[in-house]
Amino acid sequence: MLKRILIGIAVIGGIFLLFKFCDFKKNDDEDITYNTNLIQQQILNVGKLVVTEGHFSEVITYKNQQKYLLDMLSFEKKALVVVNADVTVAYDLHKMKYDIDEKNKTITIVSIPKEEIKISPDIQFYDVEQSKLNPFTGDDYNKINKSVKANLAKKIEKSSLKTNAQNRLISELSKILILTNTMGWKLQYEGKVIESEKDFGQKIKL
Repeated sequence: MLKRILIGIAVIGGIFLLFKFCDFKKNDDEDITYNTNLIQQQILNVGKLVVTEGHFSEVITYKNQQKYLLDMLSFEKKALVVVNADVTVAYDLHKMKYDIDEKNKTITIVSIPKEEIKISPDIQFYDVEQSKLNPFTGDDYNKINKSVKANLAKKIEKSSLKTNAQNRLISELSKILILTNTMGWKLQYEGKVIESEKDFGQKIKL
């Protein structure tokens, strides 16, 4: 009789422990799912268009000369070109690719989209001089527009606009870092564990 009672207690105890173990596994799975969903939501919040705007101005003197009769006759056209341009440097973080490793609690940023530079020049012509034998044509305006954009591109490279855009990008990405640190996850990019905003800066500004 005592033996039967002991066996019964052992069986009940085993069933109780089994339920507790299953409940623990369930809670653990629920926690992983919750954490993963929260991280994905944060990445979606970060996944937006980060835009930095700038304004540039320049003045160009455009000249063109047509020569005839063995260069004995020449007809010149020229104009003062005033350029005001709005420039944007944008990162579309909707295009960012990432991988979530639930088992090892690691997020890997696979790729960050390159910056998109948009130049919108407003070109005004002053003091235009031309002749019937050498008038301004659409080809001249195309050359001027091409030259203006090339000059502006050089100015943008030398300015702080791209650096400011990168700083804004790093600030947005750091929101993911803050969340992963809070939840005990790791964040990786280009084979390196990102532990601070400075780590992002070193990778992005290479």
